[in-house]
Amino acid sequence: MRWDNLAESPPTTGPSGDMALFGTDAVVTRTFDTPEFRGITFHEVRARSIVNRVPGASRMPFEWTVNPYRGCTHACVYCFARKTHSYLDLDTGLGFDSQIVVKINAPQLVRRQLASARWEGQHIAMGTNVDCYQRAEGRYGLMPGIITALRDHANPFSILTKGTLILRDLELLREAASVTEVGISVSVGFIDQDLWRTVEPGTPSPERRLDVVRAMTDNGIGCGVLMAPVIPFLGDRPDQLRATVKAIAASGAGSVTPLVLHLRPGAREWFMAWLAQHHPHLVARYERLYADGAYAPKWYQRRITRQVHELADEFGIGPASRGEARRISTDRDGARDETPGPAPEATQLSLL
Repeated sequence: MRWDNLAESPPTTGPSGDMALFGTDAVVTRTFDTPEFRGITFHEVRARSIVNRVPGASRMPFEWTVNPYRGCTHACVYCFARKTHSYLDLDTGLGFDSQIVVKINAPQLVRRQLASARWEGQHIAMGTNVDCYQRAEGRYGLMPGIITALRDHANPFSILTKGTLILRDLELLREAASVTEVGISVSVGFIDQDLWRTVEPGTPSPERRLDVVRAMTDNGIGCGVLMAPVIPFLGDRPDQLRATVKAIAASGAGSVTPLVLHLRPGAREWFMAWLAQHHPHLVARYERLYADGAYAPKWYQRRITRQVHELADEFGIGPASRGEARRISTDRDGARDETPGPAPEATQLSLL
């Protein structure tokens, strides 16, 4: 195995002046010549900050996030974070899947922030922009240092992931859970194998993700499932919803929260191009369903939420969002904006 140092550039800022990513140290661009990294370029940067406050935090269940990567090799065609690559003058399509920004000093920055006299031990959410357990984490190994710092400071945190690599850090998570609040959520929107292979080509299979839920539960770490996304006309038939909720229940998940696909700018264009190639007969239906914006109509969201909740009751698991559903979207910097809403009959979580 060999790292090829392709370029070293001077300090750089994106069009939005993102000095948190491209600071005073040079950006080093690398490729890796093994099959799992072929075609992927890594931009190693030394970030100036890593613990970032979320805009509109007073309306959200968390105020602070850590995102050690930008771009994601999971290559989910619907990923809401795609537009954030445009702020760095990087392509939001294939570029988002293959041009990965790595904040190589993330663990040190987290530890420094937690040790600051001004830090008050607030909850930190991870996986809120792109997956912190994507393929790049297998090479860079940033998460063990981040979790260790959180454990050492008994700082509460949560992780959302589609990656099975989180199991590598199971012992660290157990140690952290013994001293602070730790929340783990795994994203599994469907278990249809053909749909998974085309719409989430870089992710572990849904079955392997549910194995993560089993492992967390078996080790005393509570784990919920975000049933995200439920994809209209491709993954929303009653039999598909039933099979998915049944599999989630069998994994031992403590909760299931259904999230209907949303298509924000950047993701919308990429998804619709994929749809035209793989399911051209659905293009007009999608244009009608999403005619008013990024979100499916409320009647559709309510229908999916009701069906999943009924199935969850049948299979003995409780939806995480009962009575306190939130709508989650992204702002221009990739942070999520959650607006508290009424019971799930009226509001739909929308995350991935």
